[in-house]
Amino acid sequence: MCGIAGLFGPAGPDREHLAAAMAETLRHRGPDGHGSWAAGHVGLAQRRLAVIDLSPTGRQPMRSASARWVVVFNGEIYNHLELRAELARSGITFRGTSDTETLVEAIDAWGLVEALRRCNGMFAVAAYDTAADCLHLARDRCGEKPLYWCRRARTVYFASELRGVRVAVPGTLDIDEQSVAALLRWSFIPHPFTIYRDVFQLPPGGLLTIDAEGAPRQSLWWDLDAEIARARGSRGNDPGGAVARLSTDLREAVRQRLISDVPLGAFLSGGIDSGLVAAFAQEALGAARLRTFTVTMPELEADEGIVAQRVASALGTDHETLELGRAEAFELVRSMPTIWDEPFGDPSMLPTAMMCRAVRGHVTVCLSGDGGDELFAGYNRHVFGLGLARRSASWPAPLRRALSGAARHAPGALLEPLGRVAGRVPHTALRSPNLVDKIRKAGHVLHGGQSAWAALAGLWAEADLGSIPHPPSSGVPDDDLDAVLRTDLASVVPDQMMVKVDRASMASSLEVRVPMLDPRVMDIAWSLPADSLAKGGVGKLPLRRVAADVLPADVVHRAKHGFDPPLAQWLRAGLRPWADELVAGSEAVRRGWVSAESVRTTWADHRSGRRNHEHRLWPLLMLEAWLDAGAGRPTVGP
Repeated sequence: MCGIAGLFGPAGPDREHLAAAMAETLRHRGPDGHGSWAAGHVGLAQRRLAVIDLSPTGRQPMRSASARWVVVFNGEIYNHLELRAELARSGITFRGTSDTETLVEAIDAWGLVEALRRCNGMFAVAAYDTAADCLHLARDRCGEKPLYWCRRARTVYFASELRGVRVAVPGTLDIDEQSVAALLRWSFIPHPFTIYRDVFQLPPGGLLTIDAEGAPRQSLWWDLDAEIARARGSRGNDPGGAVARLSTDLREAVRQRLISDVPLGAFLSGGIDSGLVAAFAQEALGAARLRTFTVTMPELEADEGIVAQRVASALGTDHETLELGRAEAFELVRSMPTIWDEPFGDPSMLPTAMMCRAVRGHVTVCLSGDGGDELFAGYNRHVFGLGLARRSASWPAPLRRALSGAARHAPGALLEPLGRVAGRVPHTALRSPNLVDKIRKAGHVLHGGQSAWAALAGLWAEADLGSIPHPPSSGVPDDDLDAVLRTDLASVVPDQMMVKVDRASMASSLEVRVPMLDPRVMDIAWSLPADSLAKGGVGKLPLRRVAADVLPADVVHRAKHGFDPPLAQWLRAGLRPWADELVAGSEAVRRGWVSAESVRTTWADHRSGRRNHEHRLWPLLMLEAWLDAGAGRPTVGP
């Protein structure tokens, strides 16, 4: 695990020095060492977080035994021991034990694309072919590891984070107004776009090849839609058999992710996803006790600590509960533009960053249960929102309008008691600490005019965004579960979930591994018909069946709880001066990115308690904080 950076093209004489300077901005991703190398048109550099093979033989950039290939690599190849054994049988001799060496020799033996297809892992890699004087950039299947690139004057610059590109690119970087609109609409910026107009994210499964002329050619070494279509084409009538395979393959995915030469643990909440990962990890470790961690905040509506402790006791893990305080949270808010070096608006970014910082004091690698909701229909939009969209399609228009208006505009003071009553109803879709927010979203579904996914995921309305073009909407689906899950995997996972997890963890030099995104687990999820994933207001049915054998029954059937901090209250109290200042001097309003009247009324309604607009306000505040902090100011155009 590390940060990588470099360039390819005729820019300047000292490519190695420039590549090293780019990588130095990524020191937090790799505090254990650094390396750089240059030849011909290329300069490569890396900052290392040593996890596998802590010796000098694991250092990068790394050259193949044939001397043809040189790579810098960020990530982990979980099946590298199996690949290494196959390569050894063909006569290849290894110098060390790192997965980077396995990868570079696999590329040399099998070719780049075939090597990537055989790899089960999370990664971003730059591979230079000395024979062809050609650089290849590649990213893993689900976008777990980031890779940014920009072309200027026939030179391509790349890095694990935007800051690495920003320090090297000559001239100005202009803010992309369409990306601003996407941020405010969805809380994240979808790939391949970034906050800058001419800087791009390599897409998940993407491959970028740059020849000696500096001309980039884009392709996919792995195609999400093709893989989903293949898996769905094999759907059969044996969900029980698929669940049995899921149990086996998820166990193996967890086992492979336990390989580490440094201390390892697992996040453990009160949910089934992290519970399953912890259960299978403890099972694989045998007599050795897995270290598990739960974080609590006294003000969280859903405190997972008690439930997680019961799960840990049942599994026999070495468990620790870490309490996160309000003062620490408020202090960390001001660091958000530094940790996320482009604006990002998911409120759970804050407790996730705090959690990673706390856990890093105990372990260097942590397993996570992320991905289960997006694969197996675990969100309320899957089990409730889509059902409402389908059922209400046949209702009389006046009834839809009346219910929509009531849901969208009723005072929070009226809806919150309803939420407390509904919280006692034994129905998964209703037992939510954020029921008021769910009611608002239901109102948008009933209002119509957009897909249920857009209605349930959208924040600021298109009309609030002035003359800015609507955010890119390719992949925003019709209202069926298969299509919504495809959108979640194509955009929400790489652009929201993994951006949150990667930046929060790497800011503290913590490696997070996600077994649910193993290709075998994804293949099983896609092969299952939609009605076997969610039914009767309950989602993640296959995971619940697997969990029934290893977790307490009440955890298996427990409703999903989010990880959002109590932003609504904080923005009215402790964070109010900070937010007041940002809203009053809104750069987004000044530049015409968002309606001044919409910002004024939204903030006034929230401060007064008439409405809860925390999810609309947070992306705006993160944008304003990023601009106010001067993130990239020396290179940002007017």
